[in-house]
Amino acid sequence: MKYETIEVTAGSYRFHCLSKGEGPLVLCLHGFPDYPGSFTGLLSALAGAGYRAVAPYQRGYHPDTLSAENRYQTIELAQDALNLISALGYENAVVIGHDWGASIASGAALLEPEKVRVLITAAVPYGSKLPEALLIDPEQQRRSWYMFFFQTALAEMAVSYDNMAFIRRLWQDWSPGWNFTEEQFTRVTNTLAQPGVLAAALTYYRCALDPEYQHADVAALQARMGENIRVPTLHLHGGKDGCIGISTTEGMASNFSGPFELELMPHAGHFLHLEDPNFVHKRVLEFLAMYDAAL
Repeated sequence: MKYETIEVTAGSYRFHCLSKGEGPLVLCLHGFPDYPGSFTGLLSALAGAGYRAVAPYQRGYHPDTLSAENRYQTIELAQDALNLISALGYENAVVIGHDWGASIASGAALLEPEKVRVLITAAVPYGSKLPEALLIDPEQQRRSWYMFFFQTALAEMAVSYDNMAFIRRLWQDWSPGWNFTEEQFTRVTNTLAQPGVLAAALTYYRCALDPEYQHADVAALQARMGENIRVPTLHLHGGKDGCIGISTTEGMASNFSGPFELELMPHAGHFLHLEDPNFVHKRVLEFLAMYDAAL
């Protein structure tokens, strides 16, 4: 079964996506520094289980979705996911997200729970624990140094330098022991090297931390992030994650009023879906078999 590359107009943007399979929709949302191709293994597993799996380039990760007004706040990106569900011809979907994609998927489930049948997140937990850790936990502050560096004018130049060696070091720090291939690395850096894309990816962090990048017309919606989510949710987290410490998952269940499961993977790092794909695919399909009535 071959992958299909599709273009979908959703909201004000033309999204480029990978698609595979037929059936109920599963939307797979990537994070940073990444691209939709990191989900190809999961797309195959989902297609084989009877789903249509679609992985879009997130807003700003393709020149066709650059925002002239730097509109990359989480809640606006969550609306992209909801718009994509409709634009693909579905009333609802399973939504899976890794890293930034996890926060975006959570936002979609919060905004329109009737549109998100099941939520599966990886590497970035939902709730107040991570924001609190950025303020008071020196260990998480050390892990998150790059977020603060990305606020500076030097960031784009530094990340671009020497064929994005900066990105290579992040991968090595975040997923210690993961022997990623040069092809995997090059596909991601080629994505970020497209005109305007790296600046957009860094602006995600500026929109999160710098009020100057935040827009008043979505302030009320953005403030809802952290409210309880009621759809069935599975969160996957690596015990060796060098980006987001496992301690940020403590008490996570309190943020969910629906069924919630936390799966800790002791030997995995941040890119757990690439480090141990067999386990992740199996766990995802098991959760969907329990909670997704659409199939």
